[in-house]
Amino acid sequence: MNYVSIDKCDTANGTGIGVVLWVSGCNCHCHGCHNPQTWDFNAGQPFTEDTMQEILEALDKPYISRLTLSGGHPLEPKNIDTISKITSYIRTEYPNKMQWLYTGYTWEFLKCIYDDKENDFNAYITNVLSNINVLVDGRYEEDKRDISLAWRGSSNQRIINVQESLKQNKVILYCD
Repeated sequence: MNYVSIDKCDTANGTGIGVVLWVSGCNCHCHGCHNPQTWDFNAGQPFTEDTMQEILEALDKPYISRLTLSGGHPLEPKNIDTISKITSYIRTEYPNKMQWLYTGYTWEFLKCIYDDKENDFNAYITNVLSNINVLVDGRYEEDKRDISLAWRGSSNQRIINVQESLKQNKVILYCD
């Protein structure tokens, strides 16, 4: 997996102050996307153990409350193995830090995969959903753009409390 950048003091992509990993690669190609430079899977640089250490050092500050995974598309099949490892490692090393993830997939699509663990992609999705706290789902839709919305670009996107949604087997929206 490649990544384009790491923001170490972000206030726009989740609650509090966080670290954002901007992954490379996205096949959604949403019209009006604000990150088209992340669509190319070869953009940026390879994610390495040094990259992981950089993220861990940034998360180690007491005022940092979350890691956000965005891009590009973290859940693309070409990215999912590394994203799965990152979310597991962060959950172990920083269990009290929030993990946010942005995806063009809907919760309903991901939940079907979560419930059907027949292949590697499904197992990775299951692992990621088990580790993250908040999922911002859905493609950006330019005709539904709304700059008044917190943490999302268009009104079709939802901010989902992942762990409660898994427990209750229905979509539970995240409230700060």
